[in-house]
Amino acid sequence: MNSPPVAMPPPHPFTLRLALGLIGVLIATLSSGLNDRVTDLALADIRAAIGIDYDTGSWITSSYQAAEVAAMMIAPWLAVTFSLRRFTLVVATGFASLAVIQPLVTDPALFITLRVIQGLFGGALPPMLMTVALRFLPPTIKLYGLAAYAMTATFGPNMAASLAAFWTDSVGWQFAFWQVIPPCLIAALLIGWGLPQDPLRLERLRQIDAFGMLTGCSGMALLILGLTQGERLEWFESPLIAGLLLASAALLVTFFINEWYHPLPLFKLQMLQRKNLAHGLLVLAGVLMVSLSGSALPSAYFAQIDGFRTAQFAPLALTIGLPQLIIAPLVATLLNLRQVDCRWVLTAGAGMMIASCLLGTQLTDEWARQNFWLIQALQAFGQPMLIMPVLMSATSVVMPPEGPFASAMFNTVRGFSSVAAGSLVENFLTHREKFHSHVLVDNLGNRPWLITANSSDAASSLQPLLPDGSASSTENLSHFSTLVKHQATILSISDTYLLIIGFALLLVLLTAWLPKRVWPPQTLINSVSPTTRTTS
Repeated sequence: MNSPPVAMPPPHPFTLRLALGLIGVLIATLSSGLNDRVTDLALADIRAAIGIDYDTGSWITSSYQAAEVAAMMIAPWLAVTFSLRRFTLVVATGFASLAVIQPLVTDPALFITLRVIQGLFGGALPPMLMTVALRFLPPTIKLYGLAAYAMTATFGPNMAASLAAFWTDSVGWQFAFWQVIPPCLIAALLIGWGLPQDPLRLERLRQIDAFGMLTGCSGMALLILGLTQGERLEWFESPLIAGLLLASAALLVTFFINEWYHPLPLFKLQMLQRKNLAHGLLVLAGVLMVSLSGSALPSAYFAQIDGFRTAQFAPLALTIGLPQLIIAPLVATLLNLRQVDCRWVLTAGAGMMIASCLLGTQLTDEWARQNFWLIQALQAFGQPMLIMPVLMSATSVVMPPEGPFASAMFNTVRGFSSVAAGSLVENFLTHREKFHSHVLVDNLGNRPWLITANSSDAASSLQPLLPDGSASSTENLSHFSTLVKHQATILSISDTYLLIIGFALLLVLLTAWLPKRVWPPQTLINSVSPTTRTTS
């Protein structure tokens, strides 16, 4: 049973006032992303300040992410029902209010509870940005609005390292939370003044998808908790993780069946029959995985090999983040050219990411920050060249009344994939490091020179330590163990670069097979249906 179309208010003229309202939504969304990433980077300082151990502290991040993605599923439905401006204002001010309270709480249970509530508010903001972009932006500047949305995945996360380092090292860990208060207040003023006020549509409550909200949100939350806590609790050896993952699978299957038949669903799954939208959701998940090569892997190298703190890694993250202010609009301008096929732009972006990862596989323990500059420069261009074509292609087959459905699906996939990709990379690094450690130690007994394959320093250091193939003292053994760990870490990071290259190649194959050619939005002003927006 197909759901009825969502009746949308008539088009609103695009004025300076409306543009400022959209900027307000962008500011609020960027603040939400920064809060998530900055508090994650500053977690060690936060745990120390409020007296939470490592195991308990891990739930601070997990619970926030679970609540965040759950909120992404229902926010567009609620925004249509209670009006876009009213809902966005409540969410932005609620998010800022919780930021005021959070650092003042020292009880671990209450701290995590407040973090869950803030995650619900924070997760509701990114869908609002996509919703207003799809609804209000005229075709001539639509791609620039989508570029602003893309910057929440490229600009914000890469700025977080510098902010986290500044607050924790120079000011105080509390400002990892309080930093969002001024921008959220500014955003609320712009949203309240700039966005038009739609009427309440409380009649939609008679067809509320309560069962879908319950099964979908709880299933997604349990899945994210299982993914983020699985490695720490040894996966299916833990009854808790087994229960979380099995319950989430059952709930999500039930949710998708319910959504297919519900007259007013959260997700309009019938839209996935459009190849470009299905391609966009699949590739988006892969893009988030590939993008980790510019942040997670260099930071893992500097943290484990050189013992860098966040402040010392931050300049590399800025190499990707700051140029987005220029590169993202340039990519939007390129995609606005009728002669340019966005599928080729996506492929070129994947090529840059592959080249970046190939350079990363040459990693040795002698590398310093300057060895990463070219890698990060390729990432700075490659990331928006991947994300922007995906947004252009996927939204080209979405009609304005379907915007809330597309926003819910797109942002849920984005939120879940970000968590899943981070979990996959972290677990892959851990297991490959263990594998390489065992191989190095096993081979060293008879052939100690094998450990020198990636490090001349290790070679010179091991000669006095192991003259006859065995450690002679506790001090020497400790030094030897450190050298082995460093080499295993370097090899595991190189393996992860190769894994990400595989994902990038898969994106290229999907792009060659699934989507159809789309044209810039301004050339489609007279289009009357999604089918007229694509050509083979």
